[in-house]
Amino acid sequence: MPSVDGMNSEKAALPQRHLGSQGLQAGAIGLGTMGMTVAYGDSDSARSEATIRRAYELGVTLFDTAEMYGLGEGSSEKLLGRAVEPFRDEVVLATKFGFDMSDPSDIGTRLDSRPQRIREVAENSLRYLRTDHIDLLYQHRVDPDVPIEDVAGTVGELIAEGKVRWFGLSEAGPDIIRRAHAVTPVSVLQTEYSVLERSVEAQILPVIRELGIGFVPYSPLGRGFLTGGVQPATAYPANDMRSRDDRWQPGNYERNLAAIRSLTALAQKRGITVTQLALAWLLAQGDEIVPIPGTRDPDRLAQNVAAARIDLTADELARVQQIVPHGAAGSRYPRERMPSWSAR
Repeated sequence: MPSVDGMNSEKAALPQRHLGSQGLQAGAIGLGTMGMTVAYGDSDSARSEATIRRAYELGVTLFDTAEMYGLGEGSSEKLLGRAVEPFRDEVVLATKFGFDMSDPSDIGTRLDSRPQRIREVAENSLRYLRTDHIDLLYQHRVDPDVPIEDVAGTVGELIAEGKVRWFGLSEAGPDIIRRAHAVTPVSVLQTEYSVLERSVEAQILPVIRELGIGFVPYSPLGRGFLTGGVQPATAYPANDMRSRDDRWQPGNYERNLAAIRSLTALAQKRGITVTQLALAWLLAQGDEIVPIPGTRDPDRLAQNVAAARIDLTADELARVQQIVPHGAAGSRYPRERMPSWSAR
């Protein structure tokens, strides 16, 4: 078939996975787009759009964005909408609401999941994504000032109206998940999970498996620690979150780097990259898991997608557990932003 870039290529197919029990399916590896517009240095729209289109050609069907990634201007959703327009009906578009975006200097710190705000965000997302429906709509962060029943009920209304297909939560704890699910079935929970971040294993994964909810790990490559090109915090510019991340700070950085070197040696014995090892490890944790690594590099993208076809042996999985039994050294967020259920 002709590719979206006008070159001849065949569209690949990835192993499919069920996300929840409401009918959502996606390829085993998705694509996160946050780093294309925020958090990881300067953006490059042309390169990012090309990467999204290449992901589609490689069989990726789940594409993840959020209102917040556009910094109040919709730039992330607009970028994704442009990129997928030629094949929109063949992919799953996921976006998120939940932040107060009224003050550009304070984005990402104040929450707002009032029903009228959810509807406003949904209408903006539909327009920015150039679509008549959002496949998967997440609450980005739990708003303590709005009962989760009101949130779930509002998304349920949007589903009934045909504007949304499936409901998701992000960084929600067991009680919130259960209460939301009782009002509008939750198809997907999205939370950070990787070889280096394991806090969901004790409390969260058992609940979603009980309720038949899919799981989408964000930052499955440890925010870049598992890509093989890691540097200390001081090497990153101020607009890169790794310059402030606790896991990159002196002391934690050295301990985490030692773990990465051991994981890299294990990957090399298998003839794969440490990135592929990390993604294959995640996929082996459950059939309901679809990680969404982010990248703007087509070569890294191809490596990530190839991990969907790597089956680690029991010995290799045991060795990973031996190297990082509890995850990384250092907190994944400052204490004031840490989810209350999280032990890290």
